[in-house]
Amino acid sequence: MNIPAIAVHGGSGTIPSSIQDSSIKKKYFNALRQALEEGYSLLNNDVPALEAVTKTVCILEDCELFNAGKGSVFTAKGDHEMDAAIMEGKDLKAGAVAGIQGIKNPILLAKDVMQETDFVFLAGSEAMEFANRQNYELMPDSYFFTQLRYDQWTKIRGSEEVKLDHSADEDPHHSTVGAVAADNEGNVAAATSTGGMTNKAWGRVGDSPLIGAGTYANNKTCAISCTGHGEYFIRGVAAYDVSCLMEYKNMSLEEAANEVVFKRLKTLGGEGGLIAVDAYGNLSLPFNTEGMYRGMKNKHHTMTQIL
Repeated sequence: MNIPAIAVHGGSGTIPSSIQDSSIKKKYFNALRQALEEGYSLLNNDVPALEAVTKTVCILEDCELFNAGKGSVFTAKGDHEMDAAIMEGKDLKAGAVAGIQGIKNPILLAKDVMQETDFVFLAGSEAMEFANRQNYELMPDSYFFTQLRYDQWTKIRGSEEVKLDHSADEDPHHSTVGAVAADNEGNVAAATSTGGMTNKAWGRVGDSPLIGAGTYANNKTCAISCTGHGEYFIRGVAAYDVSCLMEYKNMSLEEAANEVVFKRLKTLGGEGGLIAVDAYGNLSLPFNTEGMYRGMKNKHHTMTQIL
């Protein structure tokens, strides 16, 4: 047995050439490494996988480098709308939120939906009402403002163009964040958080908060967090598809993850990647784009990479 184990991602896609600058690359490495090490430390101290992925994603939400929490992109209205989901594999409990504003750590609100309500998914004003009842402090707009995100938005503001997480540009901010973990009890959990697409309109929601599309966990199979062009992950029910291939076709974690990322998503035209872990601590981090911000750690191996 190879547990505990944890993996993190900060998005997949075309890596801007500016990332090759050593100072910027160091910032990404440090952010990913901090999240990875703190999450793994919790697991090593017998903290459940659910708590480990929650803490890990909170760290990434607090880092303006990534498109989640503090670093969330601007919508067409010039504000920030965030989505998040979390799921544990023991009892298949899950919680998700979409279109929320002013919440410092959306993943915490998703977790509260799972643990404090009988529901799975809350969106928009009703999700914000729930946050108010849970006494969440709303952060001012200035907390979510970053100059690079603002400059990115102004380039397409007023048009119908939207900018996907994996678009090629020179903006070193990137994408959706996520974490998956297996603990010493063999329980798995997954968490994903995102700020969506730059200049998005019409209340667009991607795969990140959708259980089975961008986030899924089942002790019988694995825990998965996805990143990329959300519409294709939704259409392919990508996260659940990995689990199904393991459960019903007896594929290994790596075989199932590769089948979904390199074959099924590509057939649909989808670009992106995922991180996955099974109850034995096996890890898989495939992507079909130029690169993916990612890291993983178990008792035998530690890896943090951008490309």
